[in-house]
Amino acid sequence: MDAEKKKTHEEISVGKFLEVFKDSMQLELLAGAEGLENIIKEPSINRPALAITGYFKNFAAPRIQLFGAGEMAYMCDLPQERQVSVLRKMAELKIPCIVVSRNLDIVPAMESVANEYKIPLLRTKMKSKEFSSEFIVRLDRMFAPTTSIHGTFIDIQGIGTLIRGDSGIGKSECALALIDKGHSLVADDYVNCVRVNDHKVLGRANELSRGYMECRGIGIINVAELFGIKCVRLEKSIDIIVSFIEWQKGVVEDRTGLETKYFDILGIPIPHFIIPVRPGRDMARLVEVAARVHALRTMGHDGAKTFNDRLIAHMASLSK
Repeated sequence: MDAEKKKTHEEISVGKFLEVFKDSMQLELLAGAEGLENIIKEPSINRPALAITGYFKNFAAPRIQLFGAGEMAYMCDLPQERQVSVLRKMAELKIPCIVVSRNLDIVPAMESVANEYKIPLLRTKMKSKEFSSEFIVRLDRMFAPTTSIHGTFIDIQGIGTLIRGDSGIGKSECALALIDKGHSLVADDYVNCVRVNDHKVLGRANELSRGYMECRGIGIINVAELFGIKCVRLEKSIDIIVSFIEWQKGVVEDRTGLETKYFDILGIPIPHFIIPVRPGRDMARLVEVAARVHALRTMGHDGAKTFNDRLIAHMASLSK
């Protein structure tokens, strides 16, 4: 039941970047096609304004080099020999590629040096600021640590709720009851998790199984067709984990809720509720309440703590 297949993308080739984002980021390859295997090692952009003046101290060579309107205007004012000299120095430092923004015209030296040193020369119609923002967001996602977890993931009134438990314990049946109440399915069976920052993990289904669920005794169902498209979400942050365990005599159950438990996903602790399963319990209702309890806690309202404080105050008043 624990997380598995954990991996981290620490690099991406220029060719893969171009393949994935060619249309969405309006990219075209102008020269240096032999260097498409060059590796982008950092999900960030470098504006080589100082470098093209000849100052290369602290030059961020592992990053994509973005030439905007300012850089291109300066390049056009340089003599051709100086253009070639500066570009060769950049290429010798093993830059992965060059991107020219705003669909600007390139100087001939850029094309010749790109082909000579096998440095892909790309151009985008986007403005420099737009390209930088999009690139950082998209590459951060591609470089992010990922894993997959066995479970069913539901959006309960904005609270991403991942239901875990052994096979056959009733995760999908509980999820169906929640969907019937108007909540949304994100993923069934396996949840693909992506850590997007130090505080958030996103969960989603793979494209093949998105919107489908397995119901034992019935088979595979299409949630959107049965309950409407509003009952399917592409992705959601994982806000709480609810683990179903088989009830047996002597099992320890949380009776107060004063101590918050956590479940680790990709190094981020997620609030964790453990609920024993036994006949007669409305598991969907319990999961729904767990999500609402978490929502209240995030707003500073903790029912268990409030009651405990009242109880302590009452006991103190009786002892006077």
